[in-house]
Amino acid sequence: MTSKEFKKLTEQGFTVRPATMDDLPSTIELLNTCSLSTIGVREFNKDEFRIFWETPGFDMQTNTRIVLSPEGDPIGYIDVWDLSEPPVHSWIWGQVHPEWGRKGIGTAMVSWARTRAQEVIPRVPEDVRVSMRAYTLSTHEPTKALFESLHLKAIRHSWRMMIDLPSPPVTPKWPEGITLRSYNHPQDAETVYRVEDDIFRDHWGFIEQPFESGFKRWLHHATSREDFDPTLWSLAMEGDEIAGLLRCRPQDDSDPEMGWVSVLGVCRPWRGRGLGLALLLHAFVEFHRRGKKRAGLGVDAENLTGATRLYEKAGMHIERQYSTYELELRQGKELITQSIES
Repeated sequence: MTSKEFKKLTEQGFTVRPATMDDLPSTIELLNTCSLSTIGVREFNKDEFRIFWETPGFDMQTNTRIVLSPEGDPIGYIDVWDLSEPPVHSWIWGQVHPEWGRKGIGTAMVSWARTRAQEVIPRVPEDVRVSMRAYTLSTHEPTKALFESLHLKAIRHSWRMMIDLPSPPVTPKWPEGITLRSYNHPQDAETVYRVEDDIFRDHWGFIEQPFESGFKRWLHHATSREDFDPTLWSLAMEGDEIAGLLRCRPQDDSDPEMGWVSVLGVCRPWRGRGLGLALLLHAFVEFHRRGKKRAGLGVDAENLTGATRLYEKAGMHIERQYSTYELELRQGKELITQSIES
């Protein structure tokens, strides 16, 4: 599939084609050139991107495009994520080399992605709303202007939060009846997936997935990294029931001295008892024990369960803000979680 905008680029000597695994090193170099330009750090990791491209069901031939300069250098990359079942809100994400801005490359890539996202509409029930979503650093005016020129509207924000770890960190206080145990891999994997899936029903954007495909993708993303460390996963237990869970990575891709909290969640019956704070402080203690100087995480800025207040209470602050943009492709009933049902 070639959009008319991509045809214009090819007429000017550019090459547009799907990405392949052979493109991984040059794509990461392109993306890190972009992140150095916008936030001053190399943000992308070959391992993480390999896992993304290898996601079960993700078709690189259909859902990725790379733009090469007339000299053959990678100067643009974009992908479309439409694996949700049904694919009510396809996500697009791309970058253009900073030296090749304002030449129509970003417009061509997003226009192609919009056409690609529209192709999922027949896979969605007729009365259901369909949209295309994208995100960008909230301070990156060129991308925001590009989205707005193509009629995408800002709908939400997310934060990257961090904390310099004190020495020593605050010791967590566990609610009465709660004990902590380590995650056992792979024996606990299915149980943890089901609990995590249930926790995230109360988060904006959630849409329930069939177990077979959902678990397969979760397992792939959660455990396929080279730095996967099950000793950084913890389960808060009351008797035989999981009350909350914590999944961490030994470091952030852009900062080896920062431990990363991938997931922190508390099940509904145990909320409001201080368990979330205890789990977060436990992560800080463990990161500090391993020599990390900082801890970080990502969170929806308008989190429905009050997570942002919890993180601020623990001393974390906002490092960067990202904006989510949306283009409605078809009106209808919204399927995703938008508020917490009592």
